[in-house]
Amino acid sequence: MSEQSAAPAPVPGEGGTPPGQIPSVARRLALYQRAGGIITPFLTAVVAFFVGGLVVLATGHDPLDTYKGIFNGAGFNWIFHPTINSDCISTACNSAFNLQQTLLSTTALIMTGLAVAFAFRCGLFNIGGQGQYLVGAYVAVVVGSSWANLAKPLHIFVAIGLAALAGAAWAGIAGFLKATVGAHEVITTIMLNWIAIYVGSYLFGQGGPLQNTQNVSNPVSNDIKQSAKLPVFWGDPRSQGLHIGIFIAIASLVAFYLILNRTTLGYQVRAVGFNPEAARYGGISVARSYFLAMAISGLFAGIGGAIDILGWQFRLGSLDVLSSQIGFIGIAVALLGRNTAVGTGLGALIFGALLYGASTRNLDLAIKPELAGNLTLMIQAFILLFIGADVIILYLWTARRKLRIRQRPAEGAKL
Repeated sequence: MSEQSAAPAPVPGEGGTPPGQIPSVARRLALYQRAGGIITPFLTAVVAFFVGGLVVLATGHDPLDTYKGIFNGAGFNWIFHPTINSDCISTACNSAFNLQQTLLSTTALIMTGLAVAFAFRCGLFNIGGQGQYLVGAYVAVVVGSSWANLAKPLHIFVAIGLAALAGAAWAGIAGFLKATVGAHEVITTIMLNWIAIYVGSYLFGQGGPLQNTQNVSNPVSNDIKQSAKLPVFWGDPRSQGLHIGIFIAIASLVAFYLILNRTTLGYQVRAVGFNPEAARYGGISVARSYFLAMAISGLFAGIGGAIDILGWQFRLGSLDVLSSQIGFIGIAVALLGRNTAVGTGLGALIFGALLYGASTRNLDLAIKPELAGNLTLMIQAFILLFIGADVIILYLWTARRKLRIRQRPAEGAKL
């Protein structure tokens, strides 16, 4: 028997790596991706809220009362008493209702966050989530307010499906330009955002071709037909209860993970994102990956626009087009979640809670009304500022591993 065959197999260390050896690049990359997808969003949010609390304290207010107002305003206190208070007169003090509204915001943010995250994994910076979201909403409101002869499930399916295709086509323009002439996706998606905004302002504005026919003085679309409205499974449908769109968003998170990690397309997208030249040398069509990555990103955003229209907005006006920021916040959601499925879901929940929980009516007892409106933006800015904290976290993680490796020989020498 040769010495090589007789040698005992090394005992795996942490993460399957033999003791005393530095893990491979691929193993370290996988470890960083798994750790960063959960740890980094949590710690980044903690640091951002801590610094935000210092700012609130500097204004002469109690940070704990302020954050308690956000927590309760977002409906998270429903966890401690999961029943609707029958004595509650004001809807704002109903924790169940508040949680439903937080999850409604979270649903759309998941979709726009995935639109940014999927492109990121291919090395593309998709700034156009807002335009793709709006195009999906345009198609959904047209299909949803017409075609009333369709059955309810079919009407919903057709509206969401066509909205998804519209979002994919809109983002595919930027992907096609990137793949063919090398046009930078940041520039093209920004321009496509403004085109989508101006088109919507024209379509639903005063005298626009899609303005409602009942009240011509109101620059909004026709209302969605009953057959196209998403069913509400929690809460009162008349007061924007939580609809089944949340399950579509969760399914999209699962689809995002499966596409990237369990399909050939996902492997190609990630390979191009790591190194386009190496991917091209390995036989992967970089141009095709760019186009498909952008198209799939737009598909997610288009579904998000359809869910909001069919789930709770039920109409779309020119002011809605100009004031919507969901697509832009999706960029922060993806960055906070490190472009992973779990991280994007958690990031969307954090931002959804901020959007609804930090409203003036939820903080009027803890902070001045003129400051409450800016608190959400301030905390969002701190979160974006501390996105770079993942470098510190991963450095500390690596330093811990190196320290343990160095301690093993020392422990062996003592024995």
